[in-house]
Amino acid sequence: MGAMSRAGFLRQGVIGGGAVLVSASGLGAFASAAFADAPSDGDLAYLRLLIAVELLAVDFYGRALEHGDLRRSYSALARQIRGEEHEHYTLLAGLLRAAGQTPATAGDIDFSYPAGTFARRRSILGFAKELERVLAGAYIDAVEHVQTPGYRETMARILANEAQHHGALAVLEGEPVIEKRFPSPFRMSALSNFLDNYES
Repeated sequence: MGAMSRAGFLRQGVIGGGAVLVSASGLGAFASAAFADAPSDGDLAYLRLLIAVELLAVDFYGRALEHGDLRRSYSALARQIRGEEHEHYTLLAGLLRAAGQTPATAGDIDFSYPAGTFARRRSILGFAKELERVLAGAYIDAVEHVQTPGYRETMARILANEAQHHGALAVLEGEPVIEKRFPSPFRMSALSNFLDNYES
């Protein structure tokens, strides 16, 4: 199957309006309640875009582990985060399947990165922190606008996990785990544009 573009995601629906990590494995128990709900096209559009950015996260951390110059502590954290991002993807994909839709998979999107992204430990960490900021903001926006109650519950729990990722990455660099300002929503239109930067 060929790569799916950002426009492909948008055509399928309408977009509406730290050092210690807790495993995301418990999240699956909270997704089942969403299966009984009848989601709107807007809610399904949110799911598709969140699935795409989770696929980007899984791809990025996988490449960082394969090609990056990471210390053992960095590698251990990257491996844990990658596993949890994959679990987030699995949960969201399950919600989409339950609604009778087909979620994108790793084989549907070819991701590319700016030159030098994996050349140095600092560039890898910089991208990771930006990606986790985007993920957290996207889930904040989704929790605010998604109407299906079970979807919001699942997304809120994933959001808490993404916040842990951001804090754990900050600890590695000796930065404050708690920032001076609250995280901001990352609107779905902005998320669509963000994804477009990394689709080859």
